[in-house]
Amino acid sequence: MTLIIREEQFGDEAAIFKITEDAFRGKPYAGGDEQILVDRLRDQNALVLSLVAVDDEKQVDAPPAEKTVVGHIAFSIAINTDGSAPWYAFGPVSVTPERQAEGIGAQLINQGLTTIQSWGALGCILTGDPKYYSRFGFAVSPDFSPANEPAEYFQLKLLSTTTPTGTFFFHPAFYE
Repeated sequence: MTLIIREEQFGDEAAIFKITEDAFRGKPYAGGDEQILVDRLRDQNALVLSLVAVDDEKQVDAPPAEKTVVGHIAFSIAINTDGSAPWYAFGPVSVTPERQAEGIGAQLINQGLTTIQSWGALGCILTGDPKYYSRFGFAVSPDFSPANEPAEYFQLKLLSTTTPTGTFFFHPAFYE
């Protein structure tokens, strides 16, 4: 089957919620509200890029009920106290459990990073497993970590020659 990465469309919300909930269920690092975070970002117009992986090319333009969405990634604006912009944050990234370890998450991440770089992004931040995200060029960056994030998991990927000097903050929806 062909995997298509496209922007979220009206009607994808329920599939995104379920995929995110299922992907994080029972994980020791999960907060249990990752699926709600995506809805909060969307509701607050903070979801600046929302990509889904659709399982079959023939389903791209099908009605939402007929689509097989198997993955999702959310991007929002990040703020740096040095005033430089634009910076982005991504997360969560989710793949339905039956399709994990097939490279779907990597395709979503790569497409998202390519898109925000084309928008002039200075870089991207996330909190996550350094062993996984280092393959995408992210590096643990505790000096830039918000006080309420675990510094050992806070990561940064530069997409320009601008090096930040301040502290980063995720959108307030991350902390509600």
